[in-house]
Amino acid sequence: MTLTEKILARAAGKHHVQPGDNVWVEADLLMTHDVCGPGTIGVFKREFGADAKVWDRQKVVIIPDHYIFTADSRSNRNVDILRDFVREQGLPYFYDVIDDPDGKWVFDAKKGPLARQFGANYAGVCHTALPQKGHTRPGEVLFGTDSHTCMAGAFNLFATGIGNTDAGFVMGTGKLLLKVPETMHFRLEGKMNPGVMAKDLILHAIGEIGFDGATYRAMQFDGPGVASLSMDDRMTVANMAIEAGGKNGIFEFDGQTQAFVDHRCKLNGTKSAYDPVERDAEEKFVYDTVLNLDELEPTVACHPDPGQRKKAKELGHIKLDRAYVGSCTGGKTSDFLEFARILRGKKVIIDTFGVPATPEITHDLQTARWGDQTIWQILVEAGVQMTENAGCAACLGGPVDTFGRMNTPLKCISATNRNFPGRMGHKESQVFLASPATVAASALTGRITDPREYLS
Repeated sequence: MTLTEKILARAAGKHHVQPGDNVWVEADLLMTHDVCGPGTIGVFKREFGADAKVWDRQKVVIIPDHYIFTADSRSNRNVDILRDFVREQGLPYFYDVIDDPDGKWVFDAKKGPLARQFGANYAGVCHTALPQKGHTRPGEVLFGTDSHTCMAGAFNLFATGIGNTDAGFVMGTGKLLLKVPETMHFRLEGKMNPGVMAKDLILHAIGEIGFDGATYRAMQFDGPGVASLSMDDRMTVANMAIEAGGKNGIFEFDGQTQAFVDHRCKLNGTKSAYDPVERDAEEKFVYDTVLNLDELEPTVACHPDPGQRKKAKELGHIKLDRAYVGSCTGGKTSDFLEFARILRGKKVIIDTFGVPATPEITHDLQTARWGDQTIWQILVEAGVQMTENAGCAACLGGPVDTFGRMNTPLKCISATNRNFPGRMGHKESQVFLASPATVAASALTGRITDPREYLS
């Protein structure tokens, strides 16, 4: 069996499963957030009763992160709905934006979008916060009410996004009926060259198969090249399995995975026991390919979908209005380090926005120093508008006052993960997906630029 099949077999209490089997799977974790959480709670109460209790308080994680730093009253109300439910259920894993468990969330527009407006327990973007807070354990099954839940597959999990109805059912029973997906195999060999990042790897892979090429399939990444990828790199790759239509993305377990998970579980006091799945000698794949990391180049996904792959060096004729680094895919500490490496000592010439994925990442950037400056200072001096309010921000548009949102027809190069029309705001805007390094180089020239032009 493949890695995905082994996890699903275990979760279904079976010795063996194969693609196409329909199996009842036991969930290890259910995650929801402010956009889908209220709907999930509504389904749960409608189907199980107004006074029903969730199946396991320790296995529900609620993370407000999407429409948070906005004056939109309905968005603010959604966070309050989550807080009321958490208090009613006695849920321990709620990463609220405010400290008062009986309070109400109101974004203060007068303070502006840059200065911190969150409490001590706020965690930021759910997909990045889950591993940081010790909720991603190898060999487990994670369901989340968000399509990019597949990012947790970097940690050897079966992680996938589900809708509110399914999530309401899981909330009440801890189970879900799934069809076992076929598995596509991506064997990684070699090591990426300077100027090339994990975002280039996954954009290349999606370009090979198309934005629907992995529809309801697992994307398994393994091979000797994986050892050269950090956990941040693997998260970037697994995150965008959904951009090819994938049911999930998954990496094999190794020492890096173990070190990260053990540290985070200990740091946060979450469950430390887990059982990773290893590769079988015989695996059956529906698709099998080798990706040579040392042959990759800076890559861009052009408007209007992630499958429109081009090399950055071929797109210098495309003039840009905006640059953006952030989100679960492109807002990690390592992403900002590469962003800053290109921008250090230079000035951007187009509007450029930076949104850390979590408060921990904000802290990293404000404390880590290169010489006599912090990373944060380097970026601000380069002209980047940096917000302390970690979150999803303009990655998925949001209300009109969302930081970095495109409210007019602009062309933006972004380190985010999705570029369908209207994704980051105005329906006539255009989004070009690229690595943080490529975004940085492009912000300096005002056109799509290969970052290797700025490497010494």
